[in-house]
Amino acid sequence: MNNMTYIVTGAAGHLGSHIVKALLKRGERVHAFLLEGEKMPDFIGADPNLLLFEGDVRNRGSLEPLFSGSGDTSYTFIHCAGIISITQKKNPFIHEVNVGGTKNVIDVCKEHGVERLVHVSSVHAIPLLPKGQIMDEISSFDPDKVTGQYAKTKAEATQLVLDAAKDGLDAVVVHPSGIIGPNAQGKGNILSMLKNLVRGRFRVAIHGGYDFVDVRDVADGILRAAQRGKKGECYILSNRFISLKEFFDTFTGKAGLKPLKVYLPLFMAKIAAPFAELYYSLARKTPVLTGYSLMVLSENSLFSHEKATRELGYKTRKLGDTMRDMALWLIGKAKGKDNN
Repeated sequence: MNNMTYIVTGAAGHLGSHIVKALLKRGERVHAFLLEGEKMPDFIGADPNLLLFEGDVRNRGSLEPLFSGSGDTSYTFIHCAGIISITQKKNPFIHEVNVGGTKNVIDVCKEHGVERLVHVSSVHAIPLLPKGQIMDEISSFDPDKVTGQYAKTKAEATQLVLDAAKDGLDAVVVHPSGIIGPNAQGKGNILSMLKNLVRGRFRVAIHGGYDFVDVRDVADGILRAAQRGKKGECYILSNRFISLKEFFDTFTGKAGLKPLKVYLPLFMAKIAAPFAELYYSLARKTPVLTGYSLMVLSENSLFSHEKATRELGYKTRKLGDTMRDMALWLIGKAKGKDNN
């Protein structure tokens, strides 16, 4: 264990990059797996313990160079790479990455005898319970019991990992809820809304809410799962239910912006969603809200992280602290400053 190297797929993404940052801060050696042409975010910085590798989880052969350490090197594999989708439209690429890519990761982990595989799933892989009931970890996953291609592929991939654990692979699964926080990569719908809010282009929101969790807390929880998690077990890395009004009020307060005053009923947003999706599709822009995301914001999102807290020592920070850091980062970006 003294000659441990951590492999992180999806290392340039929001969660992956924060995992890499946390590992480097601890002085660990990291092999970061990126898509061809991807770059690590600026906030990571140069570090002699960080080696970058390009490839695609759909191509098993491109995963092999990640195991380039000396003969006595041990590996912990953190599989973050995946495609998130908030639309109902089916896309074969999502299945190829989320399921096929996970199968390739399992195969190379078995072949190279990794010390531990940590698979990043999602709370969306867990079947919904009626409103008011708290959802916790389950032991088996069925794509037919969840809604939407993203959830189905996460459920299918998670079951592959649990099956591999039963066959001897030392693997654990984590289920983050809605990840937010500074230094976000990509063009997610929540990030798009907050960017527009900072720029004064977003003045109307909707009712609803979700369990939002700070990316840094999830990264810490994943590293705790790598060290303390029990083989073949799942851990929910959530925070608490946060209404969109509390979400935006907290952000605008920390950012020094005027609070949003207009919140539309969800039924009105659901009527408009198909037309909005068509517009964003034709404009080739990231949709702010879709029929699927509105469904998520209106359904039960009471997830318990009690197991992760008890077994891993997982903990979460206050929403105000997350929003303060997000506001500083987004305002800095809007002003053209490097706020990393």
